[in-house]
Amino acid sequence: MSSRVALVTGAAAGLGAGIAVALAADGYRVAFTYRPGGTAPDETLARVAEYDPDVFAAANDLAGPTAAADLVAEIEARRGPLDVVVHAVGPIVVRAFAASSAEDYRAMIDGNLGTSVALAAAALPGMRARGFGRLVFFGMNGSHVTQPARLMALYGAAKAGVVAFARTLALEEARHGITVNVIEPGDIRQKSQTRERARATPAGNPTGHAGSWEDVADAIRFVVRDEAGFLNGMVLGVNGGLVNPHE
Repeated sequence: MSSRVALVTGAAAGLGAGIAVALAADGYRVAFTYRPGGTAPDETLARVAEYDPDVFAAANDLAGPTAAADLVAEIEARRGPLDVVVHAVGPIVVRAFAASSAEDYRAMIDGNLGTSVALAAAALPGMRARGFGRLVFFGMNGSHVTQPARLMALYGAAKAGVVAFARTLALEEARHGITVNVIEPGDIRQKSQTRERARATPAGNPTGHAGSWEDVADAIRFVVRDEAGFLNGMVLGVNGGLVNPHE
């Protein structure tokens, strides 16, 4: 059991919600973000509060030049020093490049790579000072090898950038007791589906069935532990062995 403070972005629903619950069950003091005007945080708050009654939800989509710094300051004022960041949020556009707009480009780059850079810049100074930190970012299945996928030119480029950024941070920050790793989920058909139900859902990866939020959460629990200080710069594919970007 841990008593460290963990932030999960985009946890009002889906994978982020499950990750927040899993970390709270392991004893982490949890804060999470939700998009203002989007899915309400109430359900996640109720689930996490079973393990962490003081769970805090911040209405912050990381848009704007000071949003990440404001978020980290707010969490540390309410919950204490931030030890773990799981950046699960990231918009996706599935569209041929010929049909994509400048707005699509900005949404993909700013929403995925830009928010990762801003959140790291806000969280790392405190982690360095304390000599401990865990950063976890999300890629797309195969983004660590720039695996191409039709209709995902901008999204794939943004996620490949996230992986390159994260792995470079892993080199630079390790001497401060900070690890940086990437999760690449794949074949997670329904992001709120339990492992039991996912195993009954046919899928084209080598296991023959879909993955679940529990599979992703277990990978994150593995890399953020205090004892996981030698697990650094990894890209973990939670995909049942799927090689392609998607089935």
